[in-house]
Amino acid sequence: MTSGDKPVSPLREAVREIRTRAADRDDVVVELREASRTRLELLLAELEPIIADIPPEMDIFDFAVSSGLQPRLWIDHVAHVALGRDRRTYLFQRDTRAGRVVLAESAAIPTIVETVTRYIAERIVERERALDGPVVARAEPTVTETRQTVAEPFQTQEPAAPTPAALAAEPVPSSPAQKFFSGLLLIVSGALAGLAIAALVFWDRVQAYLDSMNLGN
Repeated sequence: MTSGDKPVSPLREAVREIRTRAADRDDVVVELREASRTRLELLLAELEPIIADIPPEMDIFDFAVSSGLQPRLWIDHVAHVALGRDRRTYLFQRDTRAGRVVLAESAAIPTIVETVTRYIAERIVERERALDGPVVARAEPTVTETRQTVAEPFQTQEPAAPTPAALAAEPVPSSPAQKFFSGLLLIVSGALAGLAIAALVFWDRVQAYLDSMNLGN
C-alpha cells in the first residue's frame, strides 16, 4: 500500500465479502433451478404422447412448467410434479383439503409417467361422469292442476247446514217475561223451603202452643 492509498474500512471489506458469497449462492440457486427445470421438461417430453391422446374438450389440464425458486410441472390446478431436495427424485403431489399428498415418488421417469397417466385417466372418467350424469327433470304441472292452484286462494268455504240434532241441542233464547216468572218461582220455592225448615226446628214450641190453646178451651 502506497502512501497515497487510503486504508480499507473493515465494514467495507465485510460488505464486499457478503456480496461475493450472496452472488455465489445465487449462482448455485440459479443453477439448481435451471437443472430442476430441465429435468421437468424432460418429463414433459415423455408425457407428450399421453397429452396428445387427451380429448380436446377436456380443458382441465395445464401441462406447463412454472418459473420460480422451485419449478413445478403442473398437471392440473391441484396436481403437479416437483423435484426433491436431491434434485433427482420426482415427487408427484396433489393438494387436498387434508393437505398435500404424495401420489408417487421415484427417480425413474417411466414410473412417474405411468402414475401421471393413470391420474389423467381417472380425471377424464370423473369429468365424463359429471357431464353425462342423470338429470332429474321437474315435472311440469298440468293445466287442471294449474287452474286449481290459482283458484284455491280465491275460493270461500260455505258454512255447512246445521243438522236436526244440532238444532235440538242449541238452547232456545228466553223472553223477559219468562225470565221474571222463573225468578219469582225461585223466590217462592225458597220461602216455602224456609218455612218448612223453621217448622221442623221449632216444632216443639208450636206443639206446646197448640196444647195450651186446647187446654184454655
